[in-house]
Amino acid sequence: MQEEFTNKPGKTGITRLIDATCYSWQGLLAAWRNEAAFRQEVTLAVFLIPLALWLGDSGVERAMMIGTTLLVMIVELLNSAVEAAIDRIGPEKHPLSKFAKDTGSAAVSLSLLLWLFTWGCILLPRWIGG
Repeated sequence: MQEEFTNKPGKTGITRLIDATCYSWQGLLAAWRNEAAFRQEVTLAVFLIPLALWLGDSGVERAMMIGTTLLVMIVELLNSAVEAAIDRIGPEKHPLSKFAKDTGSAAVSLSLLLWLFTWGCILLPRWIGG
């Protein structure tokens, strides 16, 4: 049996957009308050994004450097959401809970590797004369 999913009646247009924006800000503030890794990533981004604007030689380089910096924070937020949902289910150990948390952590690690690879590919040739 297939369920049909529809938008809730009532809120449309600008009201819906304002609500969505408020929920997003609430999520960012909650992550800032509760997730040390997110605070560290935001703090780094405050320095790295202006650095990318300065060091990037083209719009594409700047976009790649800034994009991967933001991607790390995005993946961290998703990982935090997965962890919160798993923790909400209950404190007991379960293989699927471990799998969900471990794969979320792996996603963060891969986003960090992509960040390092991107910044390295852009900046290392300049620094080593290649």
